[in-house]
Amino acid sequence: MEQHYKLDKIRVLSDNDTDFIETLVSTFLEEVPEDARQLKIAVDSRDFLASYKAAHKMKPTIDLFELGVLDDLIEVQDWGKLEQKDKDITAKLDLVIEAINRAAQEIKEDFNL
Repeated sequence: MEQHYKLDKIRVLSDNDTDFIETLVSTFLEEVPEDARQLKIAVDSRDFLASYKAAHKMKPTIDLFELGVLDDLIEVQDWGKLEQKDKDITAKLDLVIEAINRAAQEIKEDFNL
């Protein structure tokens, strides 16, 4: 439990309210994998603005669940924001996607979802 994500910040934020925690967990599963899919599509098509927007949207949740890839996600975001055409960001993107997939799978198992 909690190997690929952490609930420490959420527990503090929620004062350990289990209903609130479960709501955030469900929201994570509903939104973040889809946001990651959209980010991958944007990066693959070199849509800098969409890449920036998708990464920017994901940052608070990635930070809140402590997936350990916030700095990598920020690099992807900056790639889009600064239109770094000469930079290959796929390795950083892959780290982010992999972390999200691992966390989502573990959350499903931990919360029987």
